[in-house]
Amino acid sequence: MLENLITMIEEYNPQCDVELIIRAFQYAESAHEGQYRKSGDRYFSHPVEVAKILIQMQMDSSTIAAGLMHDVLEDTPNSYEKLKSEFGVEIAELVEGVTKLTKMSFETQEEKQAENLRKMFVAMAKDIRVVLIKLADRLHNMRTLKFQSDEKKKEKAHETLDIFAPIAHRLGISRIKWELEDLSLLYMDPEGYYALVEKVAKKRKDREDFINLVIRDLKEKLSDFDIENEIYGRPKHFYSIYKKMVNQGRAFEEIFDFLAIRVIVDSIKDCYGVLGVVHTIWKPIPGRFKDYIAMPKPNMYQSLHTTVIGPKGEPFEIQIRTWEMNQIAEYGIAAHWKYKENQTTRESSNIDEKLGWLSQMMEWEKETKDPKEFMESLKIDLFTNEVFVFTPKGKVIDLPAGATPIDFAYKIHSDIGNKCVGAKVDGRIVPLNYKLKNGNIIEVLTSSNSNGPSRDWLKIVQSSQAKTKIKQWFKKERREENITKGKEMLEQNVKRMNVPMQLAMNPKTLTSVAKRMSLASEEDLYATLGYGGITLAQILPKIREYIKREIPSEELEKWMPALPKKESDKKRPVKKSQGVSVKGIDNIMVRFSKCCNPVPGDDIVGYITRGRGVSVHRRDCPSLSESPEKDERVIEVEWDGDTQIDFQAEIQINATDRKGLLREITQLLTDMKVTVNALNARTSKDHSASINLVIETKDIAFLEHLMQKCRRMEGVLDVYRVKT
Repeated sequence: MLENLITMIEEYNPQCDVELIIRAFQYAESAHEGQYRKSGDRYFSHPVEVAKILIQMQMDSSTIAAGLMHDVLEDTPNSYEKLKSEFGVEIAELVEGVTKLTKMSFETQEEKQAENLRKMFVAMAKDIRVVLIKLADRLHNMRTLKFQSDEKKKEKAHETLDIFAPIAHRLGISRIKWELEDLSLLYMDPEGYYALVEKVAKKRKDREDFINLVIRDLKEKLSDFDIENEIYGRPKHFYSIYKKMVNQGRAFEEIFDFLAIRVIVDSIKDCYGVLGVVHTIWKPIPGRFKDYIAMPKPNMYQSLHTTVIGPKGEPFEIQIRTWEMNQIAEYGIAAHWKYKENQTTRESSNIDEKLGWLSQMMEWEKETKDPKEFMESLKIDLFTNEVFVFTPKGKVIDLPAGATPIDFAYKIHSDIGNKCVGAKVDGRIVPLNYKLKNGNIIEVLTSSNSNGPSRDWLKIVQSSQAKTKIKQWFKKERREENITKGKEMLEQNVKRMNVPMQLAMNPKTLTSVAKRMSLASEEDLYATLGYGGITLAQILPKIREYIKREIPSEELEKWMPALPKKESDKKRPVKKSQGVSVKGIDNIMVRFSKCCNPVPGDDIVGYITRGRGVSVHRRDCPSLSESPEKDERVIEVEWDGDTQIDFQAEIQINATDRKGLLREITQLLTDMKVTVNALNARTSKDHSASINLVIETKDIAFLEHLMQKCRRMEGVLDVYRVKT
């Protein structure tokens, strides 16, 4: 095995440190002695296969050595200090960077996964080779996943699709991305995978004949122009076919672009020459030409793409690129990488610039304390589609799909974002929630008298970078205001928890909860809640849990004494208030107005109606008069803390119409165990969709959490509560 590894390395790097590879091999083999995998193979076979994958990526000697030893800190008694003394700081930190936090205890699996990923991203920001080792590790584990339980197979496949395949895509390592996706599909939907393999296999002979015909015709034409080339067919990967069938609702027979013809030439000039020749042989399909040479993707991918109508009227794609572009398309950041000995300082800084998205990700990682929010933001940031726009001076800026002028402003500079008051797109003024399109030229309008960002911007922006900058502004500029707002929000919502207000709002309780959320003090908790850094849905369960765990039952009884009952009260049953008590009045009929559907947590008032008791409205309900406090029929009401009933609320989702949107929304409602009492969906000629849902909810915190999840869905423009 060792001789094989050294031979493979020397083929691309004759100056490799052979002695280092030998020492790392022997160290890891000794450390894993007596350990076996579930397949029955020696455990050491796994790090050797990881090293082989890194060699295929043509990595440097230190990375391959770290790949051989990547599990010694996690799965053997060896320590970081010992590894550092044997192999130095560089290799020890690479190994430590891919080691999971196995010795720490976590409350949930999601929290554990989130913290392991945080650790990896921190290490990755210091040295990108950490994640290359991790990808090689995950790829070999996926190749041998058949030996795991069915539950483990699905768990690993989902995690791979959510996190590791998108990371490979972000780093431009398409060869690993495709294999990870196909292997994940195999374990997530085995029947669908094998059915697809069978259908593709049946078309193989026709596909090969088609490819040979196209290659013959194209080579004949290119020979007339003296362009050196290599041409071959690249079949579409199973996962991309599967995704197209599921997302677009298309049958297998309706998908024609199973393959692409790839043309590799010596220079950029030849790329455009080949494009001209292709368009003289076959008719191009309008709108299907993409020039990724002039405008490379953020993951460094460069190529010309054009879709044409082929010899038998069948559409197919042709990709045209140079040899260097092809190497980068296959191996991304690993293909021209700053640790290679022959790389210049300028090339190194160019690569650092290409990894700018990673430093942006690290900025919001510091701001995001909740594991669920971290995981969801991570998935959005990693796997989002891009839109390419221009500054007035012609610089290309890449943003997530659905981005707005506010996202653009913060991408340029945080000060421009904070002072943004408007924007021009292609010379005309547009609203700040305008969805940018490829090729737009954006001019941001700023004012030195601006009051700063609005909280509503957090619902509009798409990029984590913009959200982080907006939250930072509120955190820094409006601390006192945030503390006051956060305290008011907490006081209003603690009442419905069926715990004593004095205990819930006690400084000792809130300080403990703050520390659990990585905040320094009670004031920081209020401030972070006030500017939107954390939500009530995150805080309230932790307060309840602290009181239940830390406060003795006899002390709780002191705070919640049983009130003496009058004889008349014992004889006469008290009418239930349905979760609301009317100040100064017992036994009055209460009903909730249909015009605004108040739920626990809303600011509410009562309105005395003729013959129907008290009607409860949200204080901002348009059905009430403009100054309801002056109306003699308005009465103060408040939420009871012990209500167990569900309340109705109506929300409206406005989105860009696409296939699968309603299915995704209903799946989310099912996953969150939401009862839906009514659903109305409609589309417009401008390809927009509006979906109204009447649902049951316990309180405002749960409703806001649901609406936040809906806003993160692809194509969703706005989500809000309906007031009639």
